[in-house]
Amino acid sequence: MEFDLFYELAVPSFAGRSEQQVFEETLEEIALADRLDFHTVWLTEHHFMPEYGHSSAPDLFLAAAAQRTQRIRLGQAIVPLPYHHPLQVAERVATLDILSGGRSELGFGRGFSPKEYAAFGVRTEDSRTLVDEALQVLLLAFRETEPISFHGQHFTFDNVSVRPRVVQKPHPPLWMAAVSPESFDLAAKLGLGVLAGPFKPWFMVKEDIRRYREAFARYHGADPRKAPRVGMTLGIFCLDDHAEARAGARTNITWFYRELLRLTTPILTGLQGGYEYYRKYGSLAHILKGTINLPVLERLGMVVAGDPRHCRKKLAAYQDAGVDHLLCAVGAGASSTELTQRSLKVLSEQVLPAFRPCAS
Repeated sequence: MEFDLFYELAVPSFAGRSEQQVFEETLEEIALADRLDFHTVWLTEHHFMPEYGHSSAPDLFLAAAAQRTQRIRLGQAIVPLPYHHPLQVAERVATLDILSGGRSELGFGRGFSPKEYAAFGVRTEDSRTLVDEALQVLLLAFRETEPISFHGQHFTFDNVSVRPRVVQKPHPPLWMAAVSPESFDLAAKLGLGVLAGPFKPWFMVKEDIRRYREAFARYHGADPRKAPRVGMTLGIFCLDDHAEARAGARTNITWFYRELLRLTTPILTGLQGGYEYYRKYGSLAHILKGTINLPVLERLGMVVAGDPRHCRKKLAAYQDAGVDHLLCAVGAGASSTELTQRSLKVLSEQVLPAFRPCAS
């Protein structure tokens, strides 16, 4: 299991950090993560979400990170394709791929914010067909044969040559944001990696992973274990002092999830009926609309906080269930950079080695 980082570029007022300070300190944390051998850093794309998420131009931010790092891969998680023309997405992905020396990763999805859809003049009922067509255009734009043409419901163009070209061939790794069980099935059919979370409880994601791998085997006639990668976002805070880590998580990670679940609870409660194991947890709506605190988040499998021994024990469950990439929201953007960097070092030195093959 690889350990990645996940950022929303949160600027909570109680943390006392300016927007510029958050950007600069996050770049420093990514540079440290590069030296500490984390695998990928992922930035989301959100709009009009003060305090919670200021990452509205993730490819620009990752381009800056590319100039401060050597090895860590740079992922967008995710580009909401309905808001963008796919030819422009292809151009920007290629630009990042060049600037990073072939280290870019592309996650895509539909987005979930009604405010974003309204502001960008996109109908939510068109979201699925927009993503379907945009993915077709992206794959055309990445291929070597050109010029390309496309005639669809939403996008039409003739004889265009997309520049610049991606470094990675045939294209950077593609990941699909998957929320509903049907999305996991579609990702398996298309042979794409999946990105889950951070707002889905673990018992849902665990079931999704099983179905995803079974669907991959069904569509491709292959061993389910050979399915493309599974990424899951998790709030995590690991320090040598167990009590200190727990105290930090109670304040900072809890704030993050309260904000996130406030935005996404309607989506999750609408999905509950598709999961056979939810009954043992009681009503998901009741849980999510109640008091959100550290014990509740731990019960839902959305947070791991404590000393290295505690974290190693808890994280093993995700690896055993088939998570290939753990997207760690270390401190969830609300912790000071001093604490976040301390946690990164503890994770690198005392947790990551337990989840990697021993050197021969």
